[in-house]
Amino acid sequence: MEFGFSLPGRGPLAGAETILKLATKAESLRFSSLFVTDHVVLPASMARSTYPYSTTGQLPGGAAQDYLEPLVTMGWLARVTSRIRLGTSVLVVPYRNPLLVAKMLATIDRLSGGRVILGAGVGWLREEFEALGAPPFEARGAVTDEYLRLMRAAWTTDPVTFEGRYYSVRAVHALPKPAQRRGVPIWIGGHTDAAVRRAATLGDAWHPIALRPPGLLFPDEYAKRAKELGAWAQQAGRDPKSIELTVRVPMEVRPKNAKPPAGERPLFQGTAAEVVADIRAYQAAGVTHFVFDPTVPELKAALTNMDRFAHDVRGSVEKPGRSHPASRTGRRPVRAR
Repeated sequence: MEFGFSLPGRGPLAGAETILKLATKAESLRFSSLFVTDHVVLPASMARSTYPYSTTGQLPGGAAQDYLEPLVTMGWLARVTSRIRLGTSVLVVPYRNPLLVAKMLATIDRLSGGRVILGAGVGWLREEFEALGAPPFEARGAVTDEYLRLMRAAWTTDPVTFEGRYYSVRAVHALPKPAQRRGVPIWIGGHTDAAVRRAATLGDAWHPIALRPPGLLFPDEYAKRAKELGAWAQQAGRDPKSIELTVRVPMEVRPKNAKPPAGERPLFQGTAAEVVADIRAYQAAGVTHFVFDPTVPELKAALTNMDRFAHDVRGSVEKPGRSHPASRTGRRPVRAR
């Protein structure tokens, strides 16, 4: 069982001092992973797009906020950490040249000693696609599939030849290769049919966001989708057990004497005992790696939340003192060759 955190790449906490404190705290507490999110530009008006993780359809906090570039941030994190894995949750694949992204991720993987994860998504913001001159919004799923295949080829073959509908390249050296000998692991975001099929055919892990209305993905629904993923993986000639099951959720461990909020308690937001029960419910559905979004907006509270989880929750769901193993994909961080 592995646990990680997403870092605040957007808004008032998106700065070097804050990220450094959160990253070093996570590493000192033996968390497994840190993740950064992705947008390149945000439109002043989202008249034609709906944010998929809120009931209002609007981006929380508004668009006019600092938003750190994720791959640059990962390179910086590789320098200030030594063990914890570093990933995107998720990188919008159609926004960037796939060979350049493959090279950037391979470089970070080499410099970090094999600690990189590519969380990959298709994107949802039509206006951002248009502002970046990206491939057509309607083709984003097919483009993502093709770009991911090209990236994997760039990481595992030399020279690289690839013939696709959206990108082709012939006999080029794409170097360096990642430190991870099978390439950077690809975690597929989303929980639509298309996303789950993509995870089944192309992914090393499935990495949906849950418990953000209207896309709640409660444990029973997660288990149902995971079963479908397994069936699609078998149809594609893959062993379902080779695909790690992960989930990203908001999380806050509250003190025992905290006054419960009005209404129904959101999962993963409660006392240590309640959060333990929530983890076990998803564990029963197959999840082996949790990524937590802090729900608290202040740095001090976010650090306290990490401490509470490490000291009051984790020991009940994983053996104390256990060193974090490689994921079920068999990918273990290795030294750069």
